[in-house]
Amino acid sequence: MRPLLFFTFPPLTAIAVAALSLAASSALAQTQSPLEAPRPIEAGTSLWAEELTWMEIRDLVRAGTTTIIIGTGGVEQNGPYVATGKHNFVLQAVLPDIARAIPKSLIAPIVKFVPEGRIEPTPDGHMLYWGTISVAPSTFEALLTDICRSYKAHGFIDIILLGDSGGNQAGMSNVANALNAKWTKSGEPARVHFLPEYYEEDKWSYTYLKSLGITQIDKTPGARPDAPTATRNGMHDDIYYEAQVAVIDPKLIRADERAKAGLLELHGVSLTPMNRTIEIGKKLAAYRAEITARAFKASQTRLREKKAANR
Repeated sequence: MRPLLFFTFPPLTAIAVAALSLAASSALAQTQSPLEAPRPIEAGTSLWAEELTWMEIRDLVRAGTTTIIIGTGGVEQNGPYVATGKHNFVLQAVLPDIARAIPKSLIAPIVKFVPEGRIEPTPDGHMLYWGTISVAPSTFEALLTDICRSYKAHGFIDIILLGDSGGNQAGMSNVANALNAKWTKSGEPARVHFLPEYYEEDKWSYTYLKSLGITQIDKTPGARPDAPTATRNGMHDDIYYEAQVAVIDPKLIRADERAKAGLLELHGVSLTPMNRTIEIGKKLAAYRAEITARAFKASQTRLREKKAANR
């Protein structure tokens, strides 16, 4: 059996300990931060921020994708045929066209919950109908404010707010005005662009639908038969919304059930064949994207000129 050998080492001096500590600290300093780690795989692609990894978003922002589009929808009653998430489904159909019309932009997750009426003690507005979800205006504005602040923290400098429902407009305007005033004062480059044109310019695409040969008739006593309105014949529903929703899925406008019941006609406009209705929805998305992209350019000019004037 081999004899056991024992070795003894002199104790480390204070200088040696300090040297080892310094070497360890230097090695740690040279270690790459996890936030700077390279992607282990090729980047995936999507216009929707929630479908991207944090690394993909990081790299896109650093490469110049610094515009984020925040759409606000809603959950409300939309007559007997259309799902309560109508506004959210419309945004699903339209926002990709808008993102393609605005270079270097991504789409934020849709803000699905918006003011829809008083909840208690006595519901009013859309809250009178089953399935509607409402939030207080203060809740809506607080949520939007934090979403905008989050994107600013990660390098987005053009933050777009647009809403598919009339009740969303005031809250978005308030948030944009408040944040722009704060960021201008502190010298921050980020700006919030509230674009009411998305909703207000050619409201419900009344004029554009006319150009496609589509006229909707309201037979309500005392009502003007042919007018831009959100409600006809007692229904908060029309081909403008149904066509855009059908782009996502005709089931959401109960196409099959209505066909069986002979009800695929709305306000004097036939929805058959369904592929024609879907094509109208796609045309509406492209049309609304043009309006929004134009409004964004105007807002950029206005807010950047204001920034320069305040220097």
